[in-house]
Amino acid sequence: MSINLDVYVSPYKPIAASIPFWDSSKQATFPASSASLFTGENEAVLIDALLTTAEASRLCEWIRAKNKELTTIYITHGHGDHFFGLNTILDAFPDAKAVTLSEIVPFCEQQVSAAALAQWNASFPNQFAEHPIVPEAMQGAAIDLEGHEIRPIVVGQSDTAPSSVVHARDIDAVAGGDVAYNGIHCWLAFTDHEKREKWLAALDIIDSLKPKLLVAGHKDPNARDDDPQSILNATRTYIRDFDKAVSESATPQELVDTMMRSHRELGNPYTLWVAADAVKDQLGRRTVSA
Repeated sequence: MSINLDVYVSPYKPIAASIPFWDSSKQATFPASSASLFTGENEAVLIDALLTTAEASRLCEWIRAKNKELTTIYITHGHGDHFFGLNTILDAFPDAKAVTLSEIVPFCEQQVSAAALAQWNASFPNQFAEHPIVPEAMQGAAIDLEGHEIRPIVVGQSDTAPSSVVHARDIDAVAGGDVAYNGIHCWLAFTDHEKREKWLAALDIIDSLKPKLLVAGHKDPNARDDDPQSILNATRTYIRDFDKAVSESATPQELVDTMMRSHRELGNPYTLWVAADAVKDQLGRRTVSA
């Protein structure tokens, strides 16, 4: 019996803009997010758990409709928008276990600190659990789904580090966490030139797996998952263009304008504005790749 992959995409969410040069006539949004569900004949494994109680509740309804036993929820990295929904999901599926790789657990714990929760609550007040559950360290190298391996792979840097992706070799599928983005602006706010280079190397790791399906953790709701090479190449191009624009721009607005000339079609432009403001101390600095 083979396994299947289904993808749930939670749409863009309104968010209060905090960037001084953002056009206040436009609604700022948080990027659309995905959750991947690997299913066998009777069981299921979920990859990532979304952020808010409302979207996690809708995800639970979607999972119930598959009529499978949810055994495991794997979290790809330590950003709260990928695991704050765990409280809601575990309430609905109390026999499931929430896990991640041991090296990722400390970064999840950082996200539930008082300071980090204050930041999340400023953007999403009263929209997630007061005390978010942190996933446990995974035992073993892979998750078993009715004899099929669901294998997490550490890739290092994405929009945070450490990050992982999940490989289901039997169906040539990768749930890519926040390593690859699909039809949406990449979250580059907390990167510098070195981290952007490491992110490109992480994309190469996914490429080496030769997937036929690649699910980005943040993707436009209308984007397809069955052209991994295009997804990887588009993410590479975006990161390289951003890195070049950082070195050649004098102001955050100039950086935004440069990127929008080439990437205007992408979803969630507010992500780009946040990144431009966050890297303003890097602007105008020439970088040389090894």
